[in-house]
Amino acid sequence: MTVETATLRRTTVSGTGAGAGGDVTERGFYDPVTASWTIKVPMGKFYLTTRSDEVIVTVLGSCVSACIRDVETGIGGMNHFMLASDAAGQWGNDQQSTRYGNFAMEKLINELIKAGCPRDRMEVKVFGGGNVTDTRNQIGTQNAEFVLRYLQDEGLACSARDLGGPYPRRIQYFPSTGRVVRKLLTGGDRDSIVREESEYAKRLTTTKATAGEVVLFGMKGNKAPAGDVQLFSAKRKQS
Repeated sequence: MTVETATLRRTTVSGTGAGAGGDVTERGFYDPVTASWTIKVPMGKFYLTTRSDEVIVTVLGSCVSACIRDVETGIGGMNHFMLASDAAGQWGNDQQSTRYGNFAMEKLINELIKAGCPRDRMEVKVFGGGNVTDTRNQIGTQNAEFVLRYLQDEGLACSARDLGGPYPRRIQYFPSTGRVVRKLLTGGDRDSIVREESEYAKRLTTTKATAGEVVLFGMKGNKAPAGDVQLFSAKRKQS
């Protein structure tokens, strides 16, 4: 199998440049086997697509991602926020940063509304919020509680969620159908994600950054998330 790596130059409803505040990721690769583009959303970014041949992916430790789509048109997207609030306890006081939960949620929802999706057609699924580092802060729990509270305050139903626990997650989201594939990550993958999040969090302290199917892997011994789900167990490495 060959994979063509490219920078996408497609018109999306979220756009690029100044209007998007630099928050839109456009890096992706084309998989000829599945005949689809895979777009990765890193921390502090979001992506919204109108295309049925795009799959949005991310990796989450303590971060949270919301996957939101229009159930009629299939237009949808994903955000990826690191913190529920800034150091002063505000909800996204830095108004151009989707690293904060409040702004990340508002940005994605507003872009969907601009694309013609009313709130009553929004299907919302949320993932992440793991407590993957040995700290007393429990950033993952704070992020998970924030996103559920936000949805409740906004009157948006959560059709599926997989939040908390000790492991990072890899998320694949298919906006055209609402399907989500989630895999728990252990071992070296887990350590790498913890390091990446820790380094990103340190940078934040010193700089200012301007109803489909859910398929789960690695659920053995863990509580199943709410929503319509199908469970699979991940293979573990032999020690």
